[in-house]
Amino acid sequence: MSKQQLLFTFLGIFCLTIGTVSAQFSRPVSVGAGAGVSYNLTDLANVEANFAFYGEADYLITPFISVGLHGEKGTLSGHGYNSDFKNRYFAGNVNGKVRLGQFLNHAANYSNYTLQTNMLSRVLSNVYVGAGAGLVKNRIARSIDPDYANGIINKGGELAEDLGEIHFVLPLNVGVDIPFGRTLYGPQWAINVNYQHTLTFNDNLDGVVNNNNDQYGFVSLGVKYALFNRK
Repeated sequence: MSKQQLLFTFLGIFCLTIGTVSAQFSRPVSVGAGAGVSYNLTDLANVEANFAFYGEADYLITPFISVGLHGEKGTLSGHGYNSDFKNRYFAGNVNGKVRLGQFLNHAANYSNYTLQTNMLSRVLSNVYVGAGAGLVKNRIARSIDPDYANGIINKGGELAEDLGEIHFVLPLNVGVDIPFGRTLYGPQWAINVNYQHTLTFNDNLDGVVNNNNDQYGFVSLGVKYALFNRK
């Protein structure tokens, strides 16, 4: 299966899930936004931390399993060997997350659970891991020292010709939603702390194509707002 076919498969599953799943709890949709720091793991290994921001929407299949869409804009940059690069990238993905509460013995009625449980339990229940599939759009500017370029080429690498390439990525997430506010329908607001580690399937986040695929990390802090009450 090609990268494009795999991405379309994820998108199809996401749309089908939204259209057919009916969970027995309130506020099934949330939207969120936030910002943080992105950093690259690339050939030019002297990392520079940069500002990045995101927006997202999630659909809860159960109170603790979600599928969602995530859009992200930021900058990756680094230097070394008398060379440097800056990539003002845009990324988007479809993803799924599973929270610890899915495996704990909570009350069957989620509204009653949110009203009765203590804050520590609510936070621990919303610790999650997740994975997804998406695309990143490069906008790379680079300055490569000729001696470094020759060294890369001699080792079988090359300087990328397409500095605006779109390519497939695999984001991995770990984080926590910290809910606040108690209502009959469950918390409506949450603070989100997340680390996303994005794997690429080529070696062109920095414009230098070498032996190992590039990666980048994104540490973020955001806020989420729940929408719609089930009847």
